[in-house]
Amino acid sequence: MNTVYEKLMRCYKSVQEKIHFRPGVALVLGSGLGDYADGIQVQEVLDYSHIEGFPVSTVPGHKGRFVFGYVRDVPVVIMQGRVHYYEGYDISDVVLPIRLMKLMGAQKLFLTNAAGGIGDGFQAGDFMLITGQIANFVPSPLIGPNMDELGVRFPDMSEIYDKDLQKVILGAAKDLEIPMQQGIYIQLTGPNYESPQEVQMCKTLGADAVGMSTACEAVAANHMGMQICGISCISNLACGITDHPLTHKEVQDTADRVAPLFKQLITESIVRIGKLK
Repeated sequence: MNTVYEKLMRCYKSVQEKIHFRPGVALVLGSGLGDYADGIQVQEVLDYSHIEGFPVSTVPGHKGRFVFGYVRDVPVVIMQGRVHYYEGYDISDVVLPIRLMKLMGAQKLFLTNAAGGIGDGFQAGDFMLITGQIANFVPSPLIGPNMDELGVRFPDMSEIYDKDLQKVILGAAKDLEIPMQQGIYIQLTGPNYESPQEVQMCKTLGADAVGMSTACEAVAANHMGMQICGISCISNLACGITDHPLTHKEVQDTADRVAPLFKQLITESIVRIGKLK
């Protein structure tokens, strides 16, 4: 048996023994949103450390657990803390939680992150609807023997981010009077921030925001047939766009500052997504 698939199924069995909740929407919380899950109608909680073989995040501020419950009447599973490629995990471990949430029952995936702004006119604190992505700078999670149980060998990637879900988020933002940028997200490995020259490269390639997560998760989810949407919180302007050194504190401070608006947007979007067929 494929060792990656075997590990995934061990984790799934471990979850099944502990959790009996079936979600419809999976939500991955980025920086600044760690306490969002505390405000939903929580039904069950499962620490990553209690799942056999599950990778555990080492990033400060990431709690490291699944929270199951309802956003109003929409059943959700929420990742409080994701794992990143820069932490030293194999890319298959980085996307294991996404695959696991699909096996739990989630058909729709809502990705969030904190990202550096590259696009013209972007400001720290903006929200950007992800309309497309560039994932070439991290290994594909599909490398190796294909897991036919999950998806086809050569999956189409022409519309990773579902257009119907994008419309839902834009409609929610408009009704809440929350300004929304739109653009392309590019994932680099990290953990170092990008040099001005690398940022210029990203801009030349067509990216509007740069970060260290999300794109590989979307590839794995698309492979499994999930409907995907995503929002980046522009926590800082990328190196070379701004003239001062970047720090994790700046990223966290900005994410924390705009978190109340971000939470409103996520809640309203999930409620509307839950009404889709």
